[in-house]
Amino acid sequence: MPVQHPPSLSIRRPPTALVALLLSLLLGLALPAAASDLLGGGPRSSDLLGGPTITGAVGPPLPEAEAFQVELAAESAGRLLLRFRIAPGYYVYRDKIRVAVERPAGLAVAVESWPPARTHSDPFFGEQAVYFDEATLPLALTPATGGTQAVLRVDFMACQDGGICYPPLQRTLAVDLPAAPAAPATRGLLLALGFALLGGLILNLMPCVLPILSLKALSLAGSPGPAASRRTALGYTAGVVVGFSALGVFALVLRELGLVLGWGFQLQQPAVVAGLALLMLAIGLALSGLFTLGAGAAGLGDALARRSGSTGDFFTGLLAVVVAAPCTAPFMGVALAHAFTAPPMAGFAVFVALGLGLALPFLLIGFVPALARRLPRPGAWMETFKQALAFPMYLTAAWLAWVLAQQRGADAVGWLLGGAVLLAFGLWAGERLRFRAAGWRLLAAAPLLAGLAVLGPIHRLPAEAPATTTAPSRPAADGSEPWSAARLAALRAEGRPVFVNMSADWCITCKANERTVLASARFHAALRETGAAYLKGDWTSVDPAITAYLQGHGAAGVPFYAVYPADGGPPRRLPELLSPGLVEQALHEAARQATSPGGTTR
Repeated sequence: MPVQHPPSLSIRRPPTALVALLLSLLLGLALPAAASDLLGGGPRSSDLLGGPTITGAVGPPLPEAEAFQVELAAESAGRLLLRFRIAPGYYVYRDKIRVAVERPAGLAVAVESWPPARTHSDPFFGEQAVYFDEATLPLALTPATGGTQAVLRVDFMACQDGGICYPPLQRTLAVDLPAAPAAPATRGLLLALGFALLGGLILNLMPCVLPILSLKALSLAGSPGPAASRRTALGYTAGVVVGFSALGVFALVLRELGLVLGWGFQLQQPAVVAGLALLMLAIGLALSGLFTLGAGAAGLGDALARRSGSTGDFFTGLLAVVVAAPCTAPFMGVALAHAFTAPPMAGFAVFVALGLGLALPFLLIGFVPALARRLPRPGAWMETFKQALAFPMYLTAAWLAWVLAQQRGADAVGWLLGGAVLLAFGLWAGERLRFRAAGWRLLAAAPLLAGLAVLGPIHRLPAEAPATTTAPSRPAADGSEPWSAARLAALRAEGRPVFVNMSADWCITCKANERTVLASARFHAALRETGAAYLKGDWTSVDPAITAYLQGHGAAGVPFYAVYPADGGPPRRLPELLSPGLVEQALHEAARQATSPGGTTR
């Protein structure tokens, strides 16, 4: 727990009590009354060494191993029981218990629910939620990997009632996990695949994917017949599925190497963001007519032209996967959480299902003539529409440049703009020289040379974000405080409801929620009425603390929203797409739990 005891905590007791404590710990024996009287100067020295507890226990403090016994047992492959056995007259702080997985890599643990705690008047920290006698915490493991051994580290803080407080305590516990039953594992995979298919389908409606879908609809509208429509749909589907599969393989390989990842992890790399910005710019220039995508040199035959069309469909599918990365559709969170924690083959299947869901509308249009007939007829409008689609691409490039500025500052944007000029010049020069005499044709490779040249500016991007003079604890303009595990724990210890927003600048869904819901007067009124705190974590760049927090709550990435109740109970996770009424209701429910019959009155 990041909230630490004051360094002088244990010496606030009289010095004679410390001497008695040291003697008892070193000798492993309770001090006789005569020695206690001699050290304390009177018969009341026993009170200073511990005094009567709520259960009537008296005497010097016990060694911590005797006062606090911690046990771990496996209830199933995905559920453990952590039990504290506490000696009479001693207690453990509920909000200072922390559990983490030491091994195996890739395993995450979270407390499912906290057992009821007692409100205890602590002489140093005020009213605190504590456990006396015994407390059993159910722990959820993800993934539910049976047939192996898990090693957990438990950190906690504890005191003797009316006596000393121990330094921060720690236990390392090992438990053998039973094999997971085959049927639940199969049901979990089927459910994840269903959610992935549905999430990929809904992803077609997200704003980041719409420009690419418009391009593909334009291609299908211009198809000369059903056979061509089927080829277009299959080429696009192959590109989408291969793109998602490659992304899944890359993520799963990194996971097996011990890295903890989430959806959108590639956009945490400034070089990837800069490369995507330049790619969006190039596509926009092509749609504007600056150069021709996929055009070959003069004299190539019709067969190559047809092959270029199929290749274009395939790469359009790959592009759809690239631009879909900043978006998270409903149902995707559950599927991706399973993919990032499941065995490799199951995780790979989830990524394939996401690709099939994204490509499904175009497969239906390509293979169901009745749907294809509903598309508008080809005509001169198609060229105008194609040029109009360039502007969403330019906007996407501008947005990615803004994301790069958030990650690496203005210098990074300067290098990006230099690369954009190189790229635009190369594409222009290549188009101008493409049909010149044979002596000039070597210069027609200018687009390729420009593409290689922009690697220089990308390589020159600053390695670190610029230093900021803003105090990290200062509230932002939207009323939020920077998230940290320590700040969250401190607010929960105060008995306040807490709204947690995990976001990223490259996450379109996050920004849409923040503009439409979290910036509204209704949301801020609910915060004031409930006394809730608003913590916001920024996952735009790699942040191991936020990644661990997301993994601990079974989340594959951002957006992630959770409302912590005032009584210290488990948080309520909200869906990826928010509404003002949903958030308002969750905050009021979290505030009411402070005085509910099952809650702890603060």
